[in-house]
Amino acid sequence: MTSITSVELNFLVFRYLQESGFTHSAFALGYEAGINKCTIDGNLVPPGALVTFIQKGLQYLEMEANLSNSDADLDEDFSFLQPLDLITKDVNQLGQMIKEKRKNAQKDKYKDKEHESYEKKDKDKEHEKEHEGERAQVREKERKEREKDFEKDRERIEKNKEREKQLEDHNDRDVVRDQEDKVNVKHEENGASGEPMDIPLTDVEIPSSDVTILEGHTNEVCACAWSPAGSLLASGSGDSTARIWTIADGSSRFSSQNGSSNVLVLKHVKGRTNEKSKDVTTLDWNGEGTMLATGSYDGQARIWGTNGELISTLSKHKGPIFSLKWNKKGDYLLTGSCDKTAIVWDVKAEQSKQQFEFHSGPTLDVDWRNNVSFAMSSTDNMIYVCKIGENHPIKTFAGHQIWSMKQEKYVHDLREHSKEIYTIRWSPTGPGTNNPSQQLVLASASFDSTVKLWDVEQGKLICSLDGHREPVYSVAFSPNGEYLASGSLDKSMHIWSLKEGKIVKTYTGSGGIFEVCWNKEGDKLAACFANNTVCVLDFRI
Repeated sequence: MTSITSVELNFLVFRYLQESGFTHSAFALGYEAGINKCTIDGNLVPPGALVTFIQKGLQYLEMEANLSNSDADLDEDFSFLQPLDLITKDVNQLGQMIKEKRKNAQKDKYKDKEHESYEKKDKDKEHEKEHEGERAQVREKERKEREKDFEKDRERIEKNKEREKQLEDHNDRDVVRDQEDKVNVKHEENGASGEPMDIPLTDVEIPSSDVTILEGHTNEVCACAWSPAGSLLASGSGDSTARIWTIADGSSRFSSQNGSSNVLVLKHVKGRTNEKSKDVTTLDWNGEGTMLATGSYDGQARIWGTNGELISTLSKHKGPIFSLKWNKKGDYLLTGSCDKTAIVWDVKAEQSKQQFEFHSGPTLDVDWRNNVSFAMSSTDNMIYVCKIGENHPIKTFAGHQIWSMKQEKYVHDLREHSKEIYTIRWSPTGPGTNNPSQQLVLASASFDSTVKLWDVEQGKLICSLDGHREPVYSVAFSPNGEYLASGSLDKSMHIWSLKEGKIVKTYTGSGGIFEVCWNKEGDKLAACFANNTVCVLDFRI
């Protein structure tokens, strides 16, 4: 008899949380259950698999409860049970409920039949026999369909076993590589693989004197962002607070020894701070660095001053906010929510300018194209490009490819990762940037533990950065475009030289890393950890 393993169940729940937009819950489960170590190919698991699985289980329970030694019971209407009955009661209790309801139904049926004539009863018997023959044909057809399904399942299981064997072989090779404590960086130019480069990590570790650990949060730190003006670092946590830290110039150290006077705590709930609905999920500074916007699980966006004062609370979403961004001008704030919508807020008026309701799933990310138009993406695999004042998207893209606003069909379809891609980032290089002479690059971070760099003009893989041992959640380019920082569940942050394709600095903390970000000068890095801390690292080559 086929049975589901705890690993498979964990994966189904993990995927359900991801698809429902519960990003941090998915992270916590993935981290605790070691989802990245399982051999299940996420690409083979269809959307909504957990709900489908549970639904089929309920149907099976319903059938099991309706079965008895009497063949006649098979033909009874399966309408005696409610879903809650199936979940809360065992099969014996369900069977008893069905028996009692069946008796009552039979009594009612016999009362009705007392008023019928004998001839009518004969006709009913003949009619029943005809239907019995029809039901028998239906059952036979269903039996054949089940046999076909079993055969398909058997073939799929065999294929999965073969794939698992290949993955085991691949993992064995990874273990050997890990034991050597070296990093293999694979270059690909013009479609051909170059020689791997072995780099001992011990030579590039950031000394503790260049690291400051910021403590104070009482739950995992989900997001961080440097102010574009001054030395302020903001962090958001599951403890219902955001914090603004003042970091001294020239060093990661606080500008005072105890640091307490240089930390502003932005409370998102009064009194108790253990309410899950107040998790601070995302934050963003305006262009001048004078205001900080935060998004929370309670569906509210809040705007704060640099002195920690709450300037305004923006309430209209009916679900958690997962992403928010200021436009460059600073007059509008864009938010994306689990309620499937995005809202543009007029910051000065402290009210909604326009709500965009196009997605059929949670809105996971939003970003501005210019001061009046933006893109929004969702678990429904759709990307909508919208403009303030327009009631319909000005562009619609389906699927996961790289798109251009100048054409309807996607430009490139990049498929080198072996597991789900969690984050993508454009480099601050190329035409229209502060580094126009450098090539435009796209970085992608994946659950397959790699970061890949892409030539978006050619649609080709430049190189694969294979330094992490667990899923990579965050990547960030340095302001000059010469370096890339990556943060992973393996508790380490690597800084890569894009010119050489190798690790130049690395730091290992005490928890999985949610996000990494550079300050505007490019000499400091911040990293958010699942162990409630924020680390600030001085970057000097």
